[in-house]
Amino acid sequence: MPKQIVVIPGDGIGSEITAAAVAVLQKIDKKHGLDLAYSYYDAGGTAYDKFGVPLPDDTLNAAKNADAVLFGAVGGDKWDDVDPQLRPERAILGLRKGLGLYANLRPVQTMDELIAYSPLKPDIVRGTDVLIVRELIGGIYFGDKCEQETYKGTVRAWDLENYSIPEVERIVDLAMQAAMKRKGRVTSVDKANVLATSRLWRKTATKIAEKYPAITLEHMYVDNCAMQLAIKPTRFDVIVTGNLFGDILSDEAAVLGGSIGLMPSASIGKETSLYEPIHGSAPDIAGKGIANPLGTILSAALLLRYSFNAEAAAVDIENAVKKALADGYRTADLFSDGFKKANTADMTQAVLANI
Repeated sequence: MPKQIVVIPGDGIGSEITAAAVAVLQKIDKKHGLDLAYSYYDAGGTAYDKFGVPLPDDTLNAAKNADAVLFGAVGGDKWDDVDPQLRPERAILGLRKGLGLYANLRPVQTMDELIAYSPLKPDIVRGTDVLIVRELIGGIYFGDKCEQETYKGTVRAWDLENYSIPEVERIVDLAMQAAMKRKGRVTSVDKANVLATSRLWRKTATKIAEKYPAITLEHMYVDNCAMQLAIKPTRFDVIVTGNLFGDILSDEAAVLGGSIGLMPSASIGKETSLYEPIHGSAPDIAGKGIANPLGTILSAALLLRYSFNAEAAAVDIENAVKKALADGYRTADLFSDGFKKANTADMTQAVLANI
């Protein structure tokens, strides 16, 4: 029976980058005999324009019944004046909640081919290989517990930071399991000197670590972690943290590799998982055919690894990307003199040629 992949292109460059990733998946399927099948659904501003909601029921139901979801990007200034509850970004939040996507995995590697693009000195960033494990459906970032009121003419708003012990146990367990396949080190990031939720997080993480005697656990305040990522990123193996801290730290870490256009992510659920690049919909370049597809192509590799346990196929894609970069192909976000300037189609073909 075919493995069902629901493709949700979304807005802006979403259709261009997901098309590139599907082309790569189709070729890798022929090589490895994975028997993949695809269906397409709307979400984000595109769905709002068609159906009046950012996440139609048909899209959510299809995602729930899929073996994996490949997601592009949503949003754009076209929808700036839309009701906050109907903004395109609500689509991804709805998918996270509806699919129970409790963990976001963001691998950050500094490829030798792109080390010159990092804002850090080569001797600092060389060898960086970090996996950030971000809790995804709790905490203040998720936005399901927020209020606004007007009191004596003054508008006030607040958001609730909220974590339970089972939520922390689940995400720390996943980080520990990931570390067992890597270097065996986990850094749990919090703000336990200020926040009660962080003190609960730290206590729970320490308890979970007792189940993994081979793993070294350290605790680190989020401000120190942000600094350490900039001055000594190679000290990290697996970083596990809450939703808001994870969002900020993973975007900081993304630039270590030279371009946010290269960064993939996997959002893990109990039944279905979702894969997407971490960059946005880039409406300013949509339709121009110049977007960097590599973040989405590498997200497709994570899809094969985590949803279908097809490690050899995933490595084939990752190696094909590295070879395309080693051959000198660069999209506009990475281009400089001496390289081969590539549009979206050129870069996709360069990857395909190396499979």
